Amino acid sequence: MPIALVWFRNDLRLADNPALRAALDGGYTPLPLYIHAPEEEFPWAPGAASLAWRHQSLAALDADLRQRGTHLRLFHGPSLAILQAVVAASGAEAVFWNRRYEPAIEQRDTGIKQALRAQGLRVESFNGSLMFEPWAVQTKQGGPFKVFTPFWRAASAQWRNEPLWEAPAALAEADTGPAGVPLAALGLLPTPRWDMPFWSDWTPGEAGAHAALEVFIDGALHGYADSRDRPDQVGTSRLSPHLHFGEIAPWRLAAAIQSARSAASAAGVDAWLRELGWREFAHHLLHHFPQSAQHNFNPAFDRFAWANLREETLERWRTGRTGVPIVDAGLRELLATGWMHNRVRMIVGSYLTKHMRAHWLEGARWFWDTLVDADLANNTLGWQWVAGTGADAAPYFRVFNPVTQATRFDPDARYITRWVPELAKLPTALRFAPWTDPAVAARLAPDYPAHPLVDLASGRDAALGAYRTLRASR
Repeated sequence: MPIALVWFRNDLRLADNPALRAALDGGYTPLPLYIHAPEEEFPWAPGAASLAWRHQSLAALDADLRQRGTHLRLFHGPSLAILQAVVAASGAEAVFWNRRYEPAIEQRDTGIKQALRAQGLRVESFNGSLMFEPWAVQTKQGGPFKVFTPFWRAASAQWRNEPLWEAPAALAEADTGPAGVPLAALGLLPTPRWDMPFWSDWTPGEAGAHAALEVFIDGALHGYADSRDRPDQVGTSRLSPHLHFGEIAPWRLAAAIQSARSAASAAGVDAWLRELGWREFAHHLLHHFPQSAQHNFNPAFDRFAWANLREETLERWRTGRTGVPIVDAGLRELLATGWMHNRVRMIVGSYLTKHMRAHWLEGARWFWDTLVDADLANNTLGWQWVAGTGADAAPYFRVFNPVTQATRFDPDARYITRWVPELAKLPTALRFAPWTDPAVAARLAPDYPAHPLVDLASGRDAALGAYRTLRASR
């Protein structure tokens, strides 16, 4: 049988994998390979936490392939040169992959496709990661959407349940071509291994993704509409890293969630599907507005008076030493687990971009390096939304009050106490804002900052003042 390279990227699964299926349907023996080329993703080369996840996920994919009779070949270097070398050494006649939508990758892949086709190869790419490709949903005028609600209305009208495709029980080995390098040679794991605690919370890989889906359907889905904003509860799906790395297809998730609909879970099902819609919207925006990953979507904010913060000030925010408990809890959860609850992401982001008036890129870059689910489209949309600079953004004058947010969504301070344990001896009401009783805080929580890094009232006033100045300059 002729050989086809199946180039795995952010589609680290066997079920519902269009590139793998195309190779098999075309009568080819698949030669699975992965190429680590972070320099080709500049200026958003993968961050440290996501690299650690990728190491685990690649190991899981290789194990799944070996159970079926083949294995994953790993390479490190320029993608086009490696593909050409493997084609030459193996005699492959085709190359298949699933598309990625980051601007640098889209441009790279276009060049690779042209070069390989010029060599006479069959080269095809497929949608393996989205319900709707970014160009498939358009306004009535034929342009991109900039507001979520009409985007999701138009996308939902196109919704078609994709047929599911199960992983093949066996795969023939392409017994030719270069062996590649060991997984450790890719250098994905950090030194020292600060990521080790992550894996008590996460199981990367296709099996881990399916297990996480089952846990969600059996548990948090039923109360998702109400509990997804509660960081003190297990109320979210925690599927985001599995989705980002393509360990499970979004259409399989959607089908499973929809099949779990009942009178008790209907609100949760609808709320979760809408969150999946936000992911689609993020990729839609990044494709049509690729500059938004680096620049304000709303160019008016190029004139905004962002604060020029000292590195030590930013470091206190990054490490959860701002003196604002809910903010510090979120940032410490991030460092300990590689993940942060979405409601807390908004609170943490608002404090950085509004109270501290740091440019949203400061937060985007930190999340990019520390989140296991770091996704360029979602990260860009989230930070520009909370900063008020993006498409369909929160109005700039919407400044989250972290104390109000904490008392509403963590009413017993359980989340705060878990991640900021030095506040555990304080009365519960004081854990939200310990600076309001400095004598008690100094006695019972002496190791916690006595005052917020930026006072909430004055920080809010300064941010709104800068916003008024911006509006007046138009």
